[in-house]
Amino acid sequence: MASQRARTEVAFDEEAVLGALFGEFDANLVQLENRLGVFIAARGNTVSIEGPEDEVARAREVLLKMHERLLTGQDMDAGEIETLIAMSNEPTLEGIITGDAKTPPIMIRTRKKTIAPRSAHQADYMHLLAKTDVIFALGPAGTGKTYLAVAQAVSQLITGSVQRLILSRPAVEAGERLGFLPGDMKEKVDPYLRPLYDALYDCMPPEQVDRRIASGEIEIAPIAFMRGRTLSDAFVILDEAQNTTKEQMKMFLTRFGQNSRMVICGDPKQVDIPGGDRMSGLADAVGRLEGVDGIGVTRFTAADVVRHPIVGRIVEAYEGENAQP
Repeated sequence: MASQRARTEVAFDEEAVLGALFGEFDANLVQLENRLGVFIAARGNTVSIEGPEDEVARAREVLLKMHERLLTGQDMDAGEIETLIAMSNEPTLEGIITGDAKTPPIMIRTRKKTIAPRSAHQADYMHLLAKTDVIFALGPAGTGKTYLAVAQAVSQLITGSVQRLILSRPAVEAGERLGFLPGDMKEKVDPYLRPLYDALYDCMPPEQVDRRIASGEIEIAPIAFMRGRTLSDAFVILDEAQNTTKEQMKMFLTRFGQNSRMVICGDPKQVDIPGGDRMSGLADAVGRLEGVDGIGVTRFTAADVVRHPIVGRIVEAYEGENAQP
């Protein structure tokens, strides 16, 4: 049965953000029209929406959410709008993001931006990041596993709830031996750690990142540098954890100290451990620890990819039933 036609109007009081809301040459409104099959007209601070009843309701919800995010200082681009459109199909997410009298909204605030969840799994993950001691984040690239963990770590470092931020990942050799790469040890391993630097610089001004690295408040190092230490009063993140061995993972997890939080991120389907027959430390640890008190696990899928929409389609193609290993 065809959906009934409907028409509604939305008036926005804060006119200062209308330019960013509508987009250059109304590009954001055109994107909504094309994706939802509605007609949108803007006059002054009032927007009218016409089309199938269900899609008009979705378009109105997305516009209100766009406006709300702009008021909190968040950026708005085509990818963000695409995410909000997808989220408008998940009715349970609305209460999580906006909050109510009993539940505050789930957001991470850093020096440079305020970050809200872009999918239901991200909302669950952000809940864990705020309260759970050890979190495993599993799933494909582009789902926000590492980025959200770094953002939460930066937020806690800024507020003083932790004294140090420690970022690590295994320096797996993808066809090259570290010894044959040019430079000293730092120059050899820095390329492996670059994604962690990128996330940091996106959450803090570069001069603050550099100053905190120089003072030791932020440490970025390969997993081998963690041996023999106790990591107290710290937010500790292990990225690309699927490339750890069982021995490395056990060593890393047992570094956990007082007043600390530990996040282990990885994609179990992208294991690059040399030899090919060694079990990933990530898979082994999740198998042993899932369900243990104080341990949280979030599993992301291709539907949670928040990069360009084509990245999600690429992930789905590689993970399909007929995909080759």
